Amino acid sequence: MLPARTACPQCRSQILKFYESGYRQLLPAAPARSPRTFATAKPVVSRLSSQKRSIRSFSTTKRVFQDVDSVPAAAQAEDVVHLAAGGKAADIETLVRQARQTFGHTLPEDFLTAEEYVVYERLFGPPVRGTRPEDVGIHLIPDENDPAAQNKQVLFRETEEGELEEVDYTPVAPVAEIVDVEVTAAGAVAELASPTDAQLHYLSITANNKREYHALAKLQRAYDVAKAVPIEQEENIDEPEEQDEEEQEDEDYEDDEGEPGAHFQVDTEGRFAPRLHQHTVAGKFQTDPSTVFLPFEEFTDPIAKLLNRTDTTHIRQAAEKVFGGPGLPYSPATPESKKNLPMKPIQMEAGFHRMSEIDADTFISTVLPGVYATVMSTLVEVRKRLGSNWIRDMLNSETGPRVLDIGGGGAGLAAWQEVLKAEWDVLREDRKVSSSVPPGRKTVVVGSDNLRHRVSTFLDNTTFLPRLPDYVHSGEAASGARIDATPTPQPRKVYDLIIASHALLPLDKPHKRKELIDNLWTMLNPAGGVLIVLEKGHPRGFEAVADVREKMLDEYIIPPSPQAAPTEVSSTKEPGMIIAPCTNHTKCPMYQTPGLSTGRKDFCHFNQRFIRPPFLQRIVGATHRSHEDIKFSFLAVRRGEHPSPLVNSADLNRSPIIQGAKATDLAFTGYEKETSSYSALPPHPLSLPRNILPPLKRRGHVTLDLCTPAGVIERWTVPKSFSKQAYHDARKARWGDLWALGAKTRVRREPRVGKKDKADGADGNTVKGKDKFGGKKGGSKRNKVVELTVEPGKGVIGAREMGRRVATGRDAKRNRVEDLMEELGMHEDEEVDADFEEFMNIGKKKGRKVKGRGLE
Repeated sequence: MLPARTACPQCRSQILKFYESGYRQLLPAAPARSPRTFATAKPVVSRLSSQKRSIRSFSTTKRVFQDVDSVPAAAQAEDVVHLAAGGKAADIETLVRQARQTFGHTLPEDFLTAEEYVVYERLFGPPVRGTRPEDVGIHLIPDENDPAAQNKQVLFRETEEGELEEVDYTPVAPVAEIVDVEVTAAGAVAELASPTDAQLHYLSITANNKREYHALAKLQRAYDVAKAVPIEQEENIDEPEEQDEEEQEDEDYEDDEGEPGAHFQVDTEGRFAPRLHQHTVAGKFQTDPSTVFLPFEEFTDPIAKLLNRTDTTHIRQAAEKVFGGPGLPYSPATPESKKNLPMKPIQMEAGFHRMSEIDADTFISTVLPGVYATVMSTLVEVRKRLGSNWIRDMLNSETGPRVLDIGGGGAGLAAWQEVLKAEWDVLREDRKVSSSVPPGRKTVVVGSDNLRHRVSTFLDNTTFLPRLPDYVHSGEAASGARIDATPTPQPRKVYDLIIASHALLPLDKPHKRKELIDNLWTMLNPAGGVLIVLEKGHPRGFEAVADVREKMLDEYIIPPSPQAAPTEVSSTKEPGMIIAPCTNHTKCPMYQTPGLSTGRKDFCHFNQRFIRPPFLQRIVGATHRSHEDIKFSFLAVRRGEHPSPLVNSADLNRSPIIQGAKATDLAFTGYEKETSSYSALPPHPLSLPRNILPPLKRRGHVTLDLCTPAGVIERWTVPKSFSKQAYHDARKARWGDLWALGAKTRVRREPRVGKKDKADGADGNTVKGKDKFGGKKGGSKRNKVVELTVEPGKGVIGAREMGRRVATGRDAKRNRVEDLMEELGMHEDEEVDADFEEFMNIGKKKGRKVKGRGLE
């Protein structure tokens, strides 16, 4: 009910009369036009927005094409005026002007003849582009199937209380009678699939002639087809890159996608940008999503419940005491403000046998999240390079995957569970397995009972070891030579995957590190086991990992060499390969000299962002952001197997492995067009260079710092003129990605490895002026005084370092001839000549001081 107090009786009567008569008495009747004349068409926008268009169905003008079938096609064809056939200049100009009014600044394809197009260009200039459905207002036609578009006719009736009552009203449609028959739609209607009344009405009143009607009908049909296609299946239009987008991409890292609680996912559907080349997608070094979210139910929530019984202030104080103060610089993550501190390892190890309850809470709250993020990033990269068959082959074995976590305190096993679960879910979807839990055995080294009780809350079916078994010095290794060796030694445990996180830096002696690596290598499955070594992302951590890499190549594995096989192979070596991050099996270009160095600027490390859990956020005291970037260095080595000629990686068959300068040249040429003989298949991962630094993205070009398969650091430049696809992918490239699309220029880049002192640091422990972790050594610096022994005729025959000088009196400064003769006599084998004896006698008579430099 609507109030009618504001309307007078005369107005109310006029409103009722307005609805009853269907606007007939309010609007003057439009004069009937001749069927042989053409109505002047208004622009599309003005016609659709005018008031007459909205109330046209209620006017006295008879509607056109209300019932198309009632008008014979032959009768319609007679009313059509073929202007083009007339050939008159006036008719051509009229048609051109009508086309301008109907289609605006656009023009449908092949709408005008050559003669008509000349007139069109003379009057209006060339059209902007081809006509689209939205240019002529086809998208504004109401859909009769849409309930919202079906306007309900309503009649208001005044009640006794003076209010207006709503009454349903259906007006009688006016009689359809063709007045402005200017087009024939017999052929067009047959082509359209059941056009609606609204569409027929729009086409009839918009078209000025047959040609325009067919053009509009074609646009209507194209619009209906495009509307039926889902948005997800629409083709991505290749738009030019804008300058503001390039400036935004100059940042190394942007806010990553995802939501809390996200898990690791196997990228089988290609969820990366659709415009990226398939080789670029296969070479990505990142998780999906790129920011790691710690799993809530399996990891974060159990730890949070354990920490509820301890006040956060106590944990913060204990963490700052152990990990170097605010910011926790000696934890797995080093804040940017603390990067100049001495490069020390993590100050709390999982193997500590004495750990209080507050120390155990500190370890699980500050160490485990960072280790989880780095191990997850490493496992994802290993899985990409080895393919899904690596995990599926372990699942098909009798015992399932056997995994050992040393140094991570269980965080490595938690990350492995997510990777294994993702692969297992894919097998379940394919109906290849039926069990909900994947098989396998998990082992972790935890020394403290307090820490073991806490870690066991989120690690199920896990074996806890107080220390790592020593298989190197066991009775089996000694082959019965030891007295305590048993006749039948127990079989040693073998693991398919060993994750050694932050286990090398705490060992201060090289022989201790070598002993640990030897022990881990003996525990690794000789038939395809994978060893992952992971350390902090600073120079000391890189040098520890690089030392392991050098020992692997020198003592343990025979690298793949398709060009030439070695003639003599040591009996201790066996086939193997470096999975990541290296794509070469030569000497590391950033670790040419073993040991530590000072002032190192370039070293191989990578970055991984993760979301801090709430308890770590409170411990760190962060208020502005909840994510953290953690840097790490790692090495993944496989024992007992060489890469097969075709490796299934990221669902793409790979070409035979090529390394060395030839592989670098092929990668520089690029695999985008696949023109070379080795490019018939996608390139092998070990044949591609890797980004060792964030790409430098500038206007019009991108600079990539790459470690090539030849074992050389090179700087490649990819300008916009080189290749549109390569330039686009280069702007999307990130730190750690493999690059396969080539470049335009290349130049060798010498890494800045600092200086190494030959006297100090030979054992790998100390560097001149600094301790083994990069801190300054104590003690003051003093100049050395060297005393020379000179003999006439022979020159300098001896030298020694003098002791610390002591201030003495004037008499003590006099040098005695007897002492000098005695000292010189120690080095003389022959008699003193006459000249020297005469010189010494003169000095003895005069009591003069004889200096060593005056003896000639």
